[in-house]
Amino acid sequence: MPNVITGQNKISVLKPMDIRLMKFLRRPKFFGTSEIKPWHHILFWSVYFVFNTFRWTFIHDDFLLSLRTNLIGFPIHMFLAYLNAYYLMPKFIYTKRYLEYTVYILLSLFIMLLVKYNLTYYLVSTDVMPEGPEVINTLTIGYAVQTMIGEVYVISFFTAIKLTIDWLRESSKLHDLEKRQLKTELRFLRSQVSPHFFFNTLNNIYSLTLEKSDQAPEVILKLSELMRYLLYATKKQRQDLTSEINCIRNYIDLERIRFDDSLKIDMNISGNLDNCKIPPMLLIPLIENCFKHGASKNIGDMKIKIDVKVDDDWMDFKVSNSIPLVNKEYVYPVKRGGIGLSNVKKRLELGYAKNEYDLKIFEEDKMFNVFLKLKVI
Repeated sequence: MPNVITGQNKISVLKPMDIRLMKFLRRPKFFGTSEIKPWHHILFWSVYFVFNTFRWTFIHDDFLLSLRTNLIGFPIHMFLAYLNAYYLMPKFIYTKRYLEYTVYILLSLFIMLLVKYNLTYYLVSTDVMPEGPEVINTLTIGYAVQTMIGEVYVISFFTAIKLTIDWLRESSKLHDLEKRQLKTELRFLRSQVSPHFFFNTLNNIYSLTLEKSDQAPEVILKLSELMRYLLYATKKQRQDLTSEINCIRNYIDLERIRFDDSLKIDMNISGNLDNCKIPPMLLIPLIENCFKHGASKNIGDMKIKIDVKVDDDWMDFKVSNSIPLVNKEYVYPVKRGGIGLSNVKKRLELGYAKNEYDLKIFEEDKMFNVFLKLKVI
């Protein structure tokens, strides 16, 4: 089942395979995106020509014969290689016209066979295949088959290199594209958290102003601190855990104003928070969820418990709230949750490897619990 981000008017779906792909794409890039330059072709054929010339020199013990043979053969090799890789394959193979491709490649091989035979016969030697066991001075089937197989070898070798380079280049472009999409997705998720949280806070202030409460100035000051955090902290990929905890405290202080003594909040923090980093606004939605789906819908006593513990490189974060007792038909949406829980899941999947976090959502003893174990250093 793909993960879904839901809003009032939009639904964004990101499949698990997409997530795994994007995580893979965050690995270091080994290949560049530069195009094949002309000097690459010159270098390839030069090295191949020198290698082939000396190879046949050792076979025939005749450097001039090998040189003249390769001077005739290599233009034919190059023509067939470029014809196949840059014209025949794009035109016929990529469009799945295999029969036509076969016809044209065989026709081109046959024409080049005639050209090579005549050039070798009149410019090099009447023995058109000196490496053979006997003298061949006519166009025989054996000569034709061996010559065409040799050309197929060169064509295949050149085409394999080109396809490999093309694949690496396209793969690199895909890496860059997916990385840009990943960054866009993360920015979207962070921006989706901030307005959601901001409007809930404005509702608190609105309620106080209607009551003409003396607490309004204090609430506005708290909101100012929160907005400063939202404006500057959310632009970073990682934020100090201490700053996130302070933001949580401010949020809780604002939410306390809406409720009377029926709301009990217990917050415990332990461990060394120094140098601990987490994505900004990652924990706030979990706290917000307690108030949105818990306190605001409860007709009895409401309890919220928050535990933050840092041990070595890991943070254990647990938030629990009593399940609302509205009516017997009410079922707390454990799996569906709200936009806050969906965003937290998304950001963890996009920002961390599987072995760097563990998120659990469950009911226990009439409490709704969210447990997050996260690597913070």
